[in-house]
Amino acid sequence: MSDTTASLSRQITSAGDLQSVVRTMKALAAASIGQYEKSVSALGDYYRTVELGLGAYFRENEPSTRAANAEKPTKAGAIRAVVFGSDQGLVGQFNDIIADYAIETLAALPGEVHVWAVGERVHARLVDAGLSPLGLFTVPSSVEAITPLVGQIQIESEAHRAGGEDAPLYLFHNQPRAGGQYDPISQRLLPLDAAWEQERAKFAWPNKSRPEVIGGGTATLRALIREYLFISLFRACAESLASENASRLAAMQRADKNIDDLLETLHGTFHQLRQSGIDEELFDVISGFEALSSDKHGTVA
Repeated sequence: MSDTTASLSRQITSAGDLQSVVRTMKALAAASIGQYEKSVSALGDYYRTVELGLGAYFRENEPSTRAANAEKPTKAGAIRAVVFGSDQGLVGQFNDIIADYAIETLAALPGEVHVWAVGERVHARLVDAGLSPLGLFTVPSSVEAITPLVGQIQIESEAHRAGGEDAPLYLFHNQPRAGGQYDPISQRLLPLDAAWEQERAKFAWPNKSRPEVIGGGTATLRALIREYLFISLFRACAESLASENASRLAAMQRADKNIDDLLETLHGTFHQLRQSGIDEELFDVISGFEALSSDKHGTVA
């Protein structure tokens, strides 16, 4: 009995230690969700400003050569994609959901697909599906680390475009929604097309003063497009990180509940065995007392 209760005691201690780790991870995930959601919200005003600038330019100029070229059919074998996933586990179906969505969406496009993966876990899923990897990026661990990652992606993308590979560029990531849930979404980031330009040209300027493009139209357009690409990549990464932590929080909540149930079972079994041991000891004492009493009476008689 002592060996059994000692074993249960060790299991209870181990489960309690594991629960402490799980609850710490829950707290970290909850805090992380907040910082990434705030970064996306803070980016909104700047994104709106850049779109207003693009709209002002497109209202004053003919559709750009880039947009005109985007209307032409792209030859097969020229598709690039960036898929945001995670480096770490304990995130439920987070990587499977975005990988399956990206694989299904890209399979419907003509030509060979090459991907940049952000996160080792999603990278492995994409490679297993037969998609050709262009590179692997480490998932940022904070809001401050997103900007360097976006810079790396932009450099890699521009390097391929400078080499004559003017291919469409797609983004895939999980986007958070209410209730700690998330949905996989995609966006064609490049090339910009006439419909995209016309949509922004319809944006109303916030006041009556008509804006003017200063310093050269082409240079201004390139600067605005660079900012638009930066914001789109930054937002995709931040939303993916918020979704990752939401998935981790949900996984840790399930683990915490399972550990609670396990501890309740272990404590119940422990107390039951302990009570059984106490009962056995009491029965031994009573039996011994009765035996001594019987022996004493027999001696006296």
